[in-house]
Amino acid sequence: MASSAATAPSKAQASLQIAAAWSGAWERWLEAERHQLVLWLPIMLGAGIATWFVLPDATGWTAALLGSAGIAGSALALARGGRCGVTIAAGAIAFAIGLALVWWRAEAVRAPVLARPAIVELVGRVTRVQAQPARDLTRVWIAVERWDGQVRDDVPRRVRVNVADDDLPTGVVEQSRVRVRARLMPPAPPAVPGAYDFARVAWFEGLGATGRAIDIAVIARAGSDREGIRARLTRHIEAQLPGSAGGIAAALATGDTGAIADEDAEAMRRAGLAHLLSVSGLHITAAVGIVMALALRLLALSPRLALTGRVPLLAGGAAALAAIGYTWLTGAEVPTIRSCVAALLVLAALAMGREAVTLRLVAAGALIVLVAWPQALVSASFQLSFAAVTAIVALHEHPRARALFLSREEAWWRRGLREGGSLLTTGLLVELALMPIAVFHFHKAGVYGAFANIVAIPLTTFVVMPVEAGALMLDAVRLGAPLWWVAGQTLRLLLWIAHAVASAPGSVAALPAMPRGAFALMIAGGLWVALWRTRARWAGLVPVFVGACWTIATPTPDLIVTGDGRHLAWRGEDGSLALLRDRAGDYTRDTLAENGGFDGEMAALSETRSARCNQDLCWATRQIGERRVTLLATRSGYLVPAGAFIDLCRRVDIVVSERRVPRRCRARWLTLDRASLRRTGGVAVSFEDASITTVRVAKDAHPWITRSGGEYRPAYPERAPARGRNAADHRRGWRDRAAPSHLRDGNI
Repeated sequence: MASSAATAPSKAQASLQIAAAWSGAWERWLEAERHQLVLWLPIMLGAGIATWFVLPDATGWTAALLGSAGIAGSALALARGGRCGVTIAAGAIAFAIGLALVWWRAEAVRAPVLARPAIVELVGRVTRVQAQPARDLTRVWIAVERWDGQVRDDVPRRVRVNVADDDLPTGVVEQSRVRVRARLMPPAPPAVPGAYDFARVAWFEGLGATGRAIDIAVIARAGSDREGIRARLTRHIEAQLPGSAGGIAAALATGDTGAIADEDAEAMRRAGLAHLLSVSGLHITAAVGIVMALALRLLALSPRLALTGRVPLLAGGAAALAAIGYTWLTGAEVPTIRSCVAALLVLAALAMGREAVTLRLVAAGALIVLVAWPQALVSASFQLSFAAVTAIVALHEHPRARALFLSREEAWWRRGLREGGSLLTTGLLVELALMPIAVFHFHKAGVYGAFANIVAIPLTTFVVMPVEAGALMLDAVRLGAPLWWVAGQTLRLLLWIAHAVASAPGSVAALPAMPRGAFALMIAGGLWVALWRTRARWAGLVPVFVGACWTIATPTPDLIVTGDGRHLAWRGEDGSLALLRDRAGDYTRDTLAENGGFDGEMAALSETRSARCNQDLCWATRQIGERRVTLLATRSGYLVPAGAFIDLCRRVDIVVSERRVPRRCRARWLTLDRASLRRTGGVAVSFEDASITTVRVAKDAHPWITRSGGEYRPAYPERAPARGRNAADHRRGWRDRAAPSHLRDGNI
């Protein structure tokens, strides 16, 4: 007894000593990283925002808020004057603020959303006009005043309609009043798992419906019949440079990409040059640099100003005005505003005599954007731009990289090699940093993008943009033609580079949808490596490696079904994808191919060896190890005799139909019809591990989902099965129309 009583205090004392040693180690590490701690505030704010998007309902959001508040309180209570407790408390508070901020934002922008597809007539005022010359249509945003002749509060207040250029009347400009008859539909949710969620984007933009105009008429013209400066400048540039070259030039000046041909835009994406088409940090930096360089030289001509030392300050002010004006001219979109804020912070740092480009500057820009637009966190543009900037700044802040790439007095060829090595190293690092984001959002990763950008970025920054700016200024005196010729030749060279890189073997790696957990691990690990400075930073490579292995190990989907049930992609034994319907549109084909991790032309299912199809049904088989998976899918709007259809249902593993199937039609494994797809949305199925992924998550209560009663709304109106005399003839002859024998006879 005495021995036990003696050993108990010693064990407790040993535990306290171990805890004290661990606490001391954490404190020493945080002390060494004290200058980096502030960089994690926007990270924790973003973590709270991301948690709101991941958790399904208010119960989870409230629990996360209470949990973070409890962690903050406990950390402060146990802090005892050290950094560890205060750091944990600050991170927990930032996490809670981020979650509460995006929750409040989602409720603050709440607006009516169209419940189902409908043909309506409305009167409203045009808020935005965006021409799409490459597609022969114009997109018109309308603030609705009256709906079907009535003023109602339960209908969308803001809609977007596409108008064919041939049907667009003169006078449809911003602030004009129009009457529109259009076929509208609710903002579409992701067609399949991993696809673009337009419904979420539309919710935060207050957009309640989209569609195509059947008829549009101008009721009252705007105060001036003249177009806005942005539209006029776009038309002027496109008139000087026809085709995609003019579209790219217009994109650099006004942010309007409508004139770029689809094949050229796709080549730019595959070559890793798509960032040149959206006004972002590169373009703002070029505009600020050009204006500041000109202002410095012009102001230096005044001896009085030069002697006072105010030239850099005045030049910085001119550059700030240029950044703000350029942002306004290009539409003041969130990515452009984000870049403008960063440019203004750089100019402010220069004015105060501080180091201009640092990770603290990047963190400050991210914090401003997340507070103003918390929903921007989940957008690809936010993630790509901040990941690229963080990687570049973190690399060049590292002492070894700074010593290697710092300019110095040396021979021209050594300087060229050093600058080329700096560009190549930076490009490769940026490609590595952006690869997880590109795979997560676009399911593709460019392989040669770093090499293409080494030429494309200097070409755009130092040749195209200055020449285009000079041409626009000389156009005031009708002398800009020579510079427009130079700009055109340079842009055609840029397009040639894009097509050459895009068509190179292995230029694009296509991967299926990345698991969100793997994506989170890779982002967290990358931030850990970039933001810390001690050797502990390399521990971040572990989650990056785990996330990459998880992504690679995730089986590709063998069956992808869209949320309306009309389209599906079936993977053959050779890894290729085939489409159920022969006449699927380009958007459907691209969506199914991207989310299936397939980079190629998809054949029709009826033309493959593993399938047998007639006009109404398709039967497909796939050998998986020792198992054979069978699929039955409807591919027309006609009713198939119920008895024969039910018999086929019982003999297959999976049934897919765009309409409601009979109750007795139940496949051995999975039945996807109109009723089930309305609850789940699009579905992706992997046969290797028998996993099923759906667009909709059970009890998901995010506002863009619950707006329509919690049901999935297909992008196309539900087509009723054909009836009447023709349908009866069709049903009598469905077995005899070139159907495979196993479908005609009911035998499998």
